[in-house]
Amino acid sequence: MSFATTDLSDAHPEAQVADPIFGDFGGVASFYGPVITLKVFEDNGMVRALLEERGNGHVLVVDGGGSARCALVGGNLGQLGVDNGWAGIVVNGFIRDTDELAEQEIGIKALGAHPRKSEKGLHKGHRNRPVSFAGVNFKLGQWLYADADGIVVADEPIHEDLKK
Repeated sequence: MSFATTDLSDAHPEAQVADPIFGDFGGVASFYGPVITLKVFEDNGMVRALLEERGNGHVLVVDGGGSARCALVGGNLGQLGVDNGWAGIVVNGFIRDTDELAEQEIGIKALGAHPRKSEKGLHKGHRNRPVSFAGVNFKLGQWLYADADGIVVADEPIHEDLKK
């Protein structure tokens, strides 16, 4: 399915558009799907647990609080996402293993790269709760569209009415 976030934004001015703070790190530049949210802080245990589940084309939105002290997603978790059918991952935080992620068939957007791994078991997280960052309120079941131009989020699927 071909889409452009520019066209989606033009056709749906009510859709939310994320602030342009994310870089592209996955091997897939354009991705979309229903949102599943996760709130964590410097601990990627819940990220791993969720990516071990069947993704069924969903996009995992991880609010890591923007912490620049460690990475929340790396090559192993990216591969879990690929293996389990996730369309993409958006991280309000950092990733690592950029060369590995760039070779994987998954879309990944994050604030940047960081070599340090996260801690395990230090902090609790929350799944399926609304999270807010980059000027967008993300909640379970919304639709996220991402490409080289940015991220658009809508309450319902909006790609079906585009004529491509």
